[in-house]
Amino acid sequence: MSAAKIKAPRGTYDVLGEQAAGRANLEARARALLEGAGYERIETPTFEATELFARGVGESTDIVRKEMFTLQDQAGRSLTLRPEGTAPVCRAYVEHGMHKRRQPVKLWYLSSFFRHERAQAGRYRQFWQVGAEAIGSEDPAVDAESIALLAALLAEMGVRGLRLRLSSLGSLQSRQDYRERLQAHLRANQASLSEEVRGRIELNPLRAFDSDDAGTRGVMASAPLLLEHLSAQDAEHFAHVRALLDVAGIAYELDPTLVRGLDYYTRTVFEFTSDALGAQSGVGGGGRYDGLVEQLGGPSTPGMGWAAGIERIMLAGELADPESAGSRGAHAAAPAPVELFVALDGPREQLAQTAFGLLSEARSAGLAAQMDLGGRSLKGQLGHADALGARYVAIVADGHTLLKDMQGGGQEPIEANAVVHAVLRGQHAL
Repeated sequence: MSAAKIKAPRGTYDVLGEQAAGRANLEARARALLEGAGYERIETPTFEATELFARGVGESTDIVRKEMFTLQDQAGRSLTLRPEGTAPVCRAYVEHGMHKRRQPVKLWYLSSFFRHERAQAGRYRQFWQVGAEAIGSEDPAVDAESIALLAALLAEMGVRGLRLRLSSLGSLQSRQDYRERLQAHLRANQASLSEEVRGRIELNPLRAFDSDDAGTRGVMASAPLLLEHLSAQDAEHFAHVRALLDVAGIAYELDPTLVRGLDYYTRTVFEFTSDALGAQSGVGGGGRYDGLVEQLGGPSTPGMGWAAGIERIMLAGELADPESAGSRGAHAAAPAPVELFVALDGPREQLAQTAFGLLSEARSAGLAAQMDLGGRSLKGQLGHADALGARYVAIVADGHTLLKDMQGGGQEPIEANAVVHAVLRGQHAL
């Protein structure tokens, strides 16, 4: 009599043959794109101290309350299989003193994660994500670059029916002030709310916007919106982010009900959805988390990041074989050299759109390009470009642009719209 077959646990799966080739192609494309933009690979442990997620993600979130796989080791310590990537990366940032490095520190990962969710197509209990985090700068250009990089990756993978939802949660103080307004609205309409939402009024009232309950949705239709209660600084930051996305030609929909499911988010939040995925339409998203590093014991440090589901990208995109990756994907073992660094010589608020437009044009043309996101002086920016081994630096100033040859040492004026062509040709007479 033969033994009973042993199957993979519910909510997990095996990666076989053709699927493995497609996933390897996705990883090669992600590596080329993100390392070309100055992001370094990081891998954190599969399990972390449970306290990391309770403090970082938030005790009132579904992840911490319902979805974590938690165990005790032989010494009685509580450990949790990582349910998300941002808190572990921020823990590593603090633990390894990365605040002493040039800011922002830009890191990316491709790892497995674990949540006890109801298994269905596109939602698994063990799943994979690719993510990127830029820690150490509050510049709106960090937000815009982060969104643009995920947009580029999803476009490269042929993800169909993409839509970008965008909003702002404001600063922690703005969010707290708004939270009190929203709680008052929910308390006044408790009779129409679902039992789950009523139980969350004190802990996490913003999640009411995600409810599918008909009564709750009726109440939320007249709820105050956070976008209408941003501070002047938060509104200005969000306006700058939108302006840079406009310069980059990235279409978006303002969605004031977008709150994301994690407590650490502040200011910019976003989500890419795909019409090809049905009910589980989210492909990837993220936002700012300006208080998270401090919450984990580090210095006060702004941050911005995102994560995208590998399984959902594959479901909504093309299951490309490795040969279709082209030169960028097929030879992505080492970071591409920086071919163009964009520096700013003057007030950032006046020059950021020109610089970001030039950065976007360069990346669209296939160049490995970066720009200053740390608010350095021009001398500091040139030093950073030199440390990166940049071949050219475009210095964007008020009313003119200079193209500097970092190998030959010469520079000359050039129209901003001619910079990319000159770098591509590599024959600019300096």
